[in-house]
Amino acid sequence: MKLETFFEKFDQFADAPNAVAKMRELVLELAVRGRLLISCSPDSSAPSDSSNPFSIPHDWQWITLNKAADCRVAAKVDSASLNDSDWVLDLEDIDGDAGKVIATATFAERRSLSTKASFQKGDVLYGKLRPYLNKVVVADRPGFCTTEIIPLRPQKSVEAGYLRLFLRSPHFLRYAAAKNYGMKMPRLGTQDLESAAIPLPPLAEQKRIVAKVDELMALCDRLEAQQQERETRHAALARASLARFADAPTPANLDFLFHKSYDIPPADLRKSILTLAVQGKLVPQDPNDEPAEASSETESPFEIPGSWQWKPLGTLGLCKTGRTPPTSDPSNYGSGFPFIGPGQITPSGDITASEKTITSKGLESSTEANALDILMVCIGGSIGKAALCREPLGFNQQINSVRLRHDLPEFVHLAVTSAYFQEQVLTNASGSATPIINKGKWERIPVPIPPLAEQRRIVAKVEQLMALVDALETQLAASRTTAANLLSALVAELTA
Repeated sequence: MKLETFFEKFDQFADAPNAVAKMRELVLELAVRGRLLISCSPDSSAPSDSSNPFSIPHDWQWITLNKAADCRVAAKVDSASLNDSDWVLDLEDIDGDAGKVIATATFAERRSLSTKASFQKGDVLYGKLRPYLNKVVVADRPGFCTTEIIPLRPQKSVEAGYLRLFLRSPHFLRYAAAKNYGMKMPRLGTQDLESAAIPLPPLAEQKRIVAKVDELMALCDRLEAQQQERETRHAALARASLARFADAPTPANLDFLFHKSYDIPPADLRKSILTLAVQGKLVPQDPNDEPAEASSETESPFEIPGSWQWKPLGTLGLCKTGRTPPTSDPSNYGSGFPFIGPGQITPSGDITASEKTITSKGLESSTEANALDILMVCIGGSIGKAALCREPLGFNQQINSVRLRHDLPEFVHLAVTSAYFQEQVLTNASGSATPIINKGKWERIPVPIPPLAEQRRIVAKVEQLMALVDALETQLAASRTTAANLLSALVAELTA
């Protein structure tokens, strides 16, 4: 397969994760293997030498990097000797994805007191700190850089642009990953840099390769821009479809949510469905339904149907805060009942298996939840996670519960997981680093309550729509997997 054919097939694997980034990697990999230009076909490759990383065309040669460039040419300079107009380059000034300088500053603008390394126009500047960030550029003028950047001065037989693309190639990144040192701040040492083997073509071919790489990278830039533009349009269509369905949640408008021309993120769909459910817009009201039981005057955060009532959560049932049985008494712990904390409540509303169990005595010292009690995390980064209890269990003090008297637990559960109620939890929570809402504030949050018959219809409709969202999510995952597999197969075919 020709590389041009690969680019023509982009639409088939555009949904693969990081598709354009992988195309850029492929271009660089083919470039350093001598397979980017038509003149370098596999037939012209020299016999493979097991001591070399891979086979290369017969007129190329393997040399160590210290023979391709001087890696120790840069003089160390005290910052006190710099002029205000001197260019000072730091690692954050380089975009590793594009391999370009994205910001420039003079010494007057950036009064850095650290020692610098000097470089000349045409030097290749290699970021040795965290090599995987791929920060490599060719200097377009003299300047001074942080000592975390190594200036390399290419020999006359080496094109600076070719050395740059080699240092950015996946092959060299793998080498750097194997050789770097330091856990928190990995670096590639100068000696290991010098020892790296580089496949070197004739100078004229180096220049042709650089020109071809620049051409294909520009094409990648255009494809990326087109992809971003398409994603922006799709996002606008998705927002419009969600708004249209919210204004009129009819079966006809439901089709727009699952349109083949664009994907609405499943998380946004679920959020929209729950919002419509608690606003009374998801199913039509039945005038024959017995209205929800009236309650004392409560604030109305938003408009609801006339047959609904706003009720503080605490008036719906018995609210409790969890307790941990004393660990000093071993008889509290052992086989019997699950004992859970926030970690056992998942974002999707499930309760996972607990590592701790408590005895009947331990359950008496804890707070017991029965089947269909609603549990909610009320502290920390996962505040607001909620689940319907399915079996008797104990829970700790980081969780509140409500045991309903009359209303449908499934409806109240979806109400407390809606965006409205979650926002109220955060609004009423104290503490910024570790938000916490006490039981008193939690049970005062108003909940929109429809007639019991309508609660059942709403729960049934939500389950139906959530099943569609689950199916959509599965289809999207399968589509991305297929695209990723196609991309991998095409890359394997080109690099085999």
